[in-house]
Amino acid sequence: MPPTVPSANRAFPGRTIKKGEPNAEIVLAIQRRLNAAGCGPIAEDGTFTDSTTLAVKRFQLRFTDVDGLPLKVDGLVGPITWAALFGAETPATTTASLLSGKAIDVAGAQVGVFEDPIGSNRGPEVDEYLRSVGLDPTTGSFPWCVAFLYFCFEQAAAEAGRTNPLVKTAGVLDHWNRAERAGARRIQAADALQTPSLVKPGQIFVIDFQRGGAGHAGLVTGFQSGKLVTIEGNTNDGGGREGIGVFERTGRTIGSINKGFIEYA
Repeated sequence: MPPTVPSANRAFPGRTIKKGEPNAEIVLAIQRRLNAAGCGPIAEDGTFTDSTTLAVKRFQLRFTDVDGLPLKVDGLVGPITWAALFGAETPATTTASLLSGKAIDVAGAQVGVFEDPIGSNRGPEVDEYLRSVGLDPTTGSFPWCVAFLYFCFEQAAAEAGRTNPLVKTAGVLDHWNRAERAGARRIQAADALQTPSLVKPGQIFVIDFQRGGAGHAGLVTGFQSGKLVTIEGNTNDGGGREGIGVFERTGRTIGSINKGFIEYA
């Protein structure tokens, strides 16, 4: 069994802590936890220098995240390493907007929808998702993760008595490329990794597989132990982009989202 560190709950500060961090109180708390975990000895002086970076790497090598999975050994204290150190959840610093909150409710009601037959990109509900973006499911086999998102926001917008702000497309990267022109805010992957508090419920995550324009997208609904809670269409338990249904997932990290996040007001 991997070693564990006694819990000392402390809220994640919303940004990745690394060498040069100016907040001495945060650094001191990290240094104390590292020494308590046997990853020192290092000076508890509130200064994040090379010795503290090395101690963080020792911790990441020796310990796992709260789900028992390996930590990334990079010397950075992001939300997942923070949760392993302090046993604290990553807070959602801002709640979803009214529209996004309704879209989360719609998406939640769709969890458990499966293709029929499995592997066909078809089925009564899947066909409805595809038709919402103007595709005729009888004319081909279409990936539908983004169509699912459009459907959820379309239902939410109707309930709120407003126009759906999402780009009307089934293309993952087409959505990403056109989102700002549609009035959305795009958060680049590097910015989200540096400042995890930029990520909040109701945003759409975008992954680029860099294979002929292939990608995957889903809806962020919350956070658990430093990881994203998401609802995704056209996926499976493992998070694949060509899956079999609508799933709620808890395994994605902010660092695994290589394109970024889209936020609609």
